[in-house]
Amino acid sequence: MPATSPAPLTVGFDLDMTLLDTRPGIRATYQALSAETGTYVDADLVVTRLGPPLLDEIRNWFPAEEAERAANRYRELYRDHAFAPTVPLPGALAAVEAVRAHGGRIAVITGKYEPNARLHLEHAGIAADAVVGDLWAETKGEALRANGASIYVGDHLGDIVGARSAAAVAVAVATGPYGADELREAGADVVLADLTGFPEWLDRHLASV
Repeated sequence: MPATSPAPLTVGFDLDMTLLDTRPGIRATYQALSAETGTYVDADLVVTRLGPPLLDEIRNWFPAEEAERAANRYRELYRDHAFAPTVPLPGALAAVEAVRAHGGRIAVITGKYEPNARLHLEHAGIAADAVVGDLWAETKGEALRANGASIYVGDHLGDIVGARSAAAVAVAVATGPYGADELREAGADVVLADLTGFPEWLDRHLASV
C-alpha cells in the first residue's frame, strides 16, 4: 500500500483584532448608522467588545423589529467608512508569511459579513486561500474542520471555543478585549501578546510534531 502524504498545513486566523485593527472603521460605521437613523449608538463602547455576531450588537441599540434592517444598512455603510482607516495589527503580515514559508494555507474564519471580510483582506494586502464569514464560536469550528485547519489564531474567548470544537491548537493573542490570563483560563493552548511572536512559535510547534 503506498504511503499517504500528510495533510498540508492549514492555519486559521480570525480577522477583527487578530489580523486587523478594525476598530476605527467599525466606530465610523456605527456613527454613520446612528446619524442616518437617529438611533443612539455608543460607538466607543461597541469597539471594546468586538467578536460576537453583528446582530447581537445591533439588538443592543435597535428594537427587535428594526434589527435586521439596521444590520443590513450597517453592512452597506461599512464599505464607505471602514476600509481606509483599517490597518494590519503588529506582526500580522509576518504571521501570514510564516505560514507560507512552511508551505501552508491560510483560512480566515471570521464573524464578519463575508463579502466585507474579503474586501478588508484585499485592502490590507493579505491573500487567503479560504475566507468564511458570519461564524461564531462552535460554527467557526465547523469551518476549521472543513478546511483542515490544525491551528486557529484568535483574540476572543469565542475563538478558543471554535478551535477546541475543531480539535485545533488554540492560539490566542491579547490584542482584543481579553488579557492573557483570561485567554489562558478560557483554555487557550498558547497565549501571545500579539502576532509578532507567532512565526517563532510556529517554527517550534512544527518542529515538535
